Amino acid sequence: MAESNTALTVAVTEAVPVGAVEQLLRIMEDGGPVLYLLLVISVLALTLIIAKLIQFWMLRVHAHGFVEPALRNWHDGDKRKALSILRGQRNPVARVLEVALRGSVGGARSENLVKEEITRVAGLQLDNLRSGLRPLALIANISPLIGLLGTVLGMINAFQALQNAGNKVDPTILSGGIWVALLTTAAGLIIAIPAAAAHNWMEGVIYRAQRAMEDAVTRVFTAQIFATTSDSQSVGSRAEATQPAE
Repeated sequence: MAESNTALTVAVTEAVPVGAVEQLLRIMEDGGPVLYLLLVISVLALTLIIAKLIQFWMLRVHAHGFVEPALRNWHDGDKRKALSILRGQRNPVARVLEVALRGSVGGARSENLVKEEITRVAGLQLDNLRSGLRPLALIANISPLIGLLGTVLGMINAFQALQNAGNKVDPTILSGGIWVALLTTAAGLIIAIPAAAAHNWMEGVIYRAQRAMEDAVTRVFTAQIFATTSDSQSVGSRAEATQPAE
C-alpha cells in the first residue's frame, strides 16, 4: 500500500512540475501591470464566450426544423397545432413566426400593423442574441494594442537599464529586457485571436437566424397571396369549362 502511494506521488510530481506555479507568478511579475490587465481581460473574454454559448444552446439557435411543420399545419387550417408547435420552442425564430401567424388572421386591413409588430419583435430577439458581442469585439481589437503598449514600455525600461550600465554593458541586460517586453505582445495576441474567431462565428450564427426569420415571415404572407391567386385561377377555369360551346 505504501509503495502504491509513493508511486502515485511520483507520477503526480512528474505530471505537474513543482515550480510551475512559481514560474507562472514570476512571468506575471516580469510582465508588470500590463500583463495583469491582460489576464483580467482574458477572464472577461472567456466569460463572455461561455455565456453566449450557453445562451445559444438554451435558445437552440441552430434548430429551425419547426418552421416547416408549423407553416404546413397553419396553411392546412390546423392553426391551434401550428401555434402549439411554436409555443414549445425557445428559438427566436419561433417567436417571430408566431407573431406573424397570429397577425395574419386579421386580414389585409391590419397587414401594415402586423409587419411593424413583426419588425419590433424581431429586433428585440436579434438584440438579445447580439448582447455581449460588442464587448467581445472590443476585447479582440484592443488586446493586441495593450500588449504592444506593454512591449514598448518594456523596451524603454530595457534601454534605460542599458544606459545606466555605462561602460559595463552586458548583452543579457538588453536581451532579458526584450524577452520580458515581448511577453505582453504574445499575451495580447493569444487573447485577441480566439476572441475575434468567436465573435465572427457568433455573428454568422445570428445572421443565419435573421435570414430564417425573414424567410419564415415572408412565406406566411406570400403563401396567402399564392393561395388566393390559385383559387381565382381555379374558379376562372371552372367557369370557362361550364360555358356552352358555340
